[in-house]
Amino acid sequence: MPTGVSFHGDRQDTEAAGWRHLLALIEEAAEDGRTVFKPFAELSGSERRQIVTLPPTIAKLTAVEHLVLYGTNLVRLPPEIAGMTSLEVFEPYTSYRLHWYPYELTRCARLADSTVSTRALYGNFKFRPPFPALRPVADVRETDLGALDPGVWGADTIRNCSVCDRPIDHELRQVWISHRIGTDVLPLLVNACSAACVAALPEPHGGYVPTPHTGGPDIVQPGSRRPGQQL
Repeated sequence: MPTGVSFHGDRQDTEAAGWRHLLALIEEAAEDGRTVFKPFAELSGSERRQIVTLPPTIAKLTAVEHLVLYGTNLVRLPPEIAGMTSLEVFEPYTSYRLHWYPYELTRCARLADSTVSTRALYGNFKFRPPFPALRPVADVRETDLGALDPGVWGADTIRNCSVCDRPIDHELRQVWISHRIGTDVLPLLVNACSAACVAALPEPHGGYVPTPHTGGPDIVQPGSRRPGQQL
C-alpha cells in the first residue's frame, strides 16, 4: 500500500465532443423533468472517456431521484451536485477513479440508497488507504479560486464554503471527514471558509478517523474489519 497519495490532476476538456454531448443531455433532462438520469449510457465509448467531472449545470436536475454513473472515467464531482435536491438513489458503482466525494453531497437530504465501489475509496474499511494531504489553512486573498490545480486542491474551482455556502474570500480550510451518505460511508472533502465551519461539521462515522483531518501518511486510521465480520 502506498504511504502517500495525491488527487487526480486531470483537467476537463470543455471543448471535447463528450462534454458538449453531456451538457446537452443535462439540458434535456432538466427540461423534461425526468426522475432517472443515466447520462453515460447515452454517450459513446470515446465520449465517456473524455469526461472526468460533471458540469455545474447538474444543479438544474432538481427532479432527478435516481442518478446512475456506472463505469465512468470520473475523478471528481462538482459541489453543484447539492442542487439535486430530489436525489434518492446514487449509483457511481465501478467508477473506480472516484476515490472521494464533495461534502456538498450531504445537502441531498433525501438520498437514502447508494451503490459505491468501496475498495476505491480513501480510508475505506477494507484496506484503509491513506488520504491525500491537505493544507490546513490557506490565505486565498491573492489566489484565483477559479483557476486552481486540481492535483493540489481536488478541484479547479472553489467558490463557496461547503458548510455555510458563503463565498470563500479570505481563507480556505480543507479537511476530510468520513460520513454516511445513503448506504455507504464516504470520504468527503470539505472546503470551509473558517474554523467555525470546520467545528460545525457532524461527528465522523464510527470506525473511521474520529475527527475532521487533513490527511497524509501520518493520519492514524482505525483497523480494518476482522475477516468474516458482517459488512
